[in-house]
Amino acid sequence: MIMKGDKQLEERIEQALSSIRDYLQSDGGDVRLHQIREDMVVEVELMGNCVTCSISSMTMKAGIERAIKQVAPEVISVTAINA
Repeated sequence: MIMKGDKQLEERIEQALSSIRDYLQSDGGDVRLHQIREDMVVEVELMGNCVTCSISSMTMKAGIERAIKQVAPEVISVTAINA
């Protein structure tokens, strides 16, 4: 459920997620873009070992959110959802 209208933003976010995907997958996890909300909050779904990992909140802020904001500074925040 990606917000329609800004394909370039979606592509930049997907590129950011791809840049950290190897790190996540090396520990048995992954991340998927779920939605870009109109208020510029990005929702991602953590998968695999990321769901139960004790440091997933640190991975969210220091890894995923940081990578997204580097390519899309207009993003306000990144949050994990349970799909």
